[in-house]
Amino acid sequence: MSVLHAMGGALWMSFAMFWEILWPLILGFTISGIIQAVVSKRQMAQLMGDDGARTLAVSCGLGAASSSCSYAAVAIARSAFQKGANFTAAMAFEIASTNLVLELGIILIVLMGWQFALAEFVGGPIMVAFIAILFRRFLTKRLVGEARTQADKGVAGKMEGHAGMDMSLHAGTTWEKLTSARGITAISHFFVMDWVSVWKDIAAGLLIAGAVTMWVPSGFWNAFFLAGHPLLAKLWGPVIGPIISAASFVCSVGNVPLAAALWNGGISFGGVIAFIFADLLIIPILNIYRKYYGKRMMVFLFVTFYAAMAGAALVVEFLFQALHLIPPSRHATIAETSISFNYTSVLNIIFLIVAALLVVRFLRTGGPRMLRMMERPTKQSTKPSTQHVHANHAS
Repeated sequence: MSVLHAMGGALWMSFAMFWEILWPLILGFTISGIIQAVVSKRQMAQLMGDDGARTLAVSCGLGAASSSCSYAAVAIARSAFQKGANFTAAMAFEIASTNLVLELGIILIVLMGWQFALAEFVGGPIMVAFIAILFRRFLTKRLVGEARTQADKGVAGKMEGHAGMDMSLHAGTTWEKLTSARGITAISHFFVMDWVSVWKDIAAGLLIAGAVTMWVPSGFWNAFFLAGHPLLAKLWGPVIGPIISAASFVCSVGNVPLAAALWNGGISFGGVIAFIFADLLIIPILNIYRKYYGKRMMVFLFVTFYAAMAGAALVVEFLFQALHLIPPSRHATIAETSISFNYTSVLNIIFLIVAALLVVRFLRTGGPRMLRMMERPTKQSTKPSTQHVHANHAS
């Protein structure tokens, strides 16, 4: 009975967290769908042709306007690299896709506080700058050549179809694009596609966070994160944060509930940011790097990404400490003890209606056919998906 009670408590905590972040998720994915509907992938490779500061900034902007799914971001980055994009710029795009997207900021604000969202958006560009420096110093032409040869083999990873689909609109003003039948259809398709891309990570993150919150005593986390030694804790957090992230197998916005649980457990502010940054270092994605670019590049990406993530998180830690922006309390409200009819419930109901309307639009415009193409190789999915969207835009 005690085991069942413990499991029931963890599952309830997971559901309560889900209820807390449901409307921010729907809002975030709706905004993401709107942005993706007006931002085209067509000229992405041309915009990422070198590793200059301006190009890296553009790459980050394109990434922030893309899907927040880590697997899709990795696949799109490889696709851009195959089409001639600079490797550093492609990696900057990948990082921005998972760390600078609006839905992540919204969830962080609701679940942990605006300081964490600000830290994420401040630390992201710092991390990209560190990676650019490391790549210029250590990335050789030979290694890039080997990576390009491997990438051109087209070995499948995940979300290959997502990388090949370009459902964005090109004609008319932004308002005309968004209010037209084609625009609403494209938004609904992006909305559902993004949900399908990340729901497993969200579910896994919630389940792990629920278990950590209910089962792991606070004393263990306080000792593990060196909470009794303030300076050591600040240095240790950014070092251990990416390791925990890599071992959790959770990526995209799904790692935010677990980040909140770790913050309550005693990890440093910078450790939280490093943990969230490191969704591109989980073991399944490292395996995809191996398939896409080869073993040597996989090791290079792990080492340089890890160093840049830990370094950027450490900079954020001391910068926010100097500005007195680190929350003094470690009691992030990751879930209510009971679900009641409050503002969260009202917002959930409103946004569930929005989600239902988008799903209906998706189903009525051939969405399921498009969805089946998401896991297919890019060459198979690009052309059919484009024809599919144009054929259904008037529905």
